[in-house]
Amino acid sequence: MKLARAIHFDDSDTRVFHNPARTGEWCISGGFEFSNWTEGDLTGKARQAFSNGWMGCETFGRVSFAAVTQIEPVERDRLADGLARHFVDIYGAPSIDAARGVALEELSQMMELCEDHAPNTLLTVARELTEAGVRESYRVIEAQDAGLEQFAIHGSLDEPHQH
Repeated sequence: MKLARAIHFDDSDTRVFHNPARTGEWCISGGFEFSNWTEGDLTGKARQAFSNGWMGCETFGRVSFAAVTQIEPVERDRLADGLARHFVDIYGAPSIDAARGVALEELSQMMELCEDHAPNTLLTVARELTEAGVRESYRVIEAQDAGLEQFAIHGSLDEPHQH
């Protein structure tokens, strides 16, 4: 099973999103957050989150890039529990049990998006508001094109380079 984690190449997400996702947290599309939005809601940092932000499953913040990686079933189940709790707390779902199916569906959609891609493949999302609702499209950047192999194997993006 594969899912994607938030990845940052610089601090731009801290400037463009009200609540940036934490590096390394698991991500989903999170398009449900915008289901009742109108053009009037799309201003400033809110527009940026709508236009191209993945949702982190821990902070519920946004990130521009997500990197595909393996996920274990037990971790997926933990994420579903957290998402279900979020749906109760923020969106008024009647119970965690009632919300868990929706949470699993959100995770499954992201897992399907990630499944055919190699680890470290980068994903971006683009959303637009249409008469039919929110439309999402995805861009895939292969790991070799992004030069990520060195980070995945040799360390993190936060380590200073040694010369």
